Order: sequence, then C-alpha cells, then structure tokens
Amino acid sequence: MKDLGYPKSVELGALSVLLREMRGADEKDMLDFARGLPTHDLLFLRRDITNPKVVSAWVEAIRAGTIWTVLALDGETILGCAALIRDPLSWSPQLGELRVLVAPAARDRGLGRLLIQEAFRKALRLNLRKLTAMMTVDQKGAIAIFEELGFRGEGLLKDHVIDRDGVAHDIVMLSHDVARGESQLAAFGVGETQ
Repeated sequence: MKDLGYPKSVELGALSVLLREMRGADEKDMLDFARGLPTHDLLFLRRDITNPKVVSAWVEAIRAGTIWTVLALDGETILGCAALIRDPLSWSPQLGELRVLVAPAARDRGLGRLLIQEAFRKALRLNLRKLTAMMTVDQKGAIAIFEELGFRGEGLLKDHVIDRDGVAHDIVMLSHDVARGESQLAAFGVGETQ
C-alpha cells in the first residue's frame, strides 16, 4: 500500500499549506500553536496540550505508533493538525479517535475538511473500522463539516468538561463507520488514489 505522499503542498483558494507528519522537533511549535487557540477549542481534548509535558507525551506516543499526526503548515507556522489516536492493546483496536484543530486565522477555508480527509486516508491504511470525534455542542461549524463527511451523532455527554472559569460544557460524540463510508468519502476526494 502506498504512503500518504508527505510532505505535500495543497492549495485551498488563496491559502497554501504544506502537509507533513508531526515529529519530535515540532514540540515548541505545537505548544505555540496550542497556546494561540481559544481555550474553548481545547475543551474536548482529554489532555491540556498547552502543557509541555503533554506535548512531550504526544511525541512519545507518535514514536510508539499509537498516535499519528499530520500538520498543516505555512512556512514553520502550524495552521492546523489532525491526530488519529488508537490503542492496539485495547478491546477496541479497530477504533480510532480523531482530533482536529485549526487556527482561527485559517478557518473557513477548507483546512478542517482537508485534515479530516487526511486522517481518514490514514485510518484506511491502518485498517481501522470506526472513527470517533468529540467536540463541544456549540462548535456548530466543526460538527457540520464532520457530518458532511459521513460522521453521525452517537452520544451527548452532559456537563462532561469544566472550563477554567468553572463552567460545565456538553460534549457531542460523532462516529463514522470507515468500511461502509470508504466509497462515500471517495466522492469527496478521499481514497487510495490520492
């Protein structure tokens, strides 16, 4: 099976990005990216990626093969990322959790959609059968993009996260059956021929 062809340049209208896999040397840039995101955007993550220890653990998980991450770059600046998390030793090794983050200045240009598609391509290569994604219920734009790409609501977790101001937020969980959705996503330009 061919690789994903990284690094590769992609044009999104007036926005030109370089896609490549994350590596250890990206720790500082990832911290800068995470710290530049609105705090609310980070609530669905299981860990606080503005913490250097968390980003170091992320890099170690990439080396161990349990997390795969693609970065969207403008020069050396991270504009977005998609991470695919899996646990091959769990009862659900066929499951991947998808996390996507896009800098506010790079939104509404198709970058989130592109990152989801790249993660789906990787999921196909890993023979994953199901992808999940979580976000706060008020992230309507992100939910709409995931739904356009075949994800469907599976659950609502009431008051699941509490922000730094002590306010509780609901989290929605979406999922996608990778095997059944492969042909549907091919229509969106995601597939083995990419």
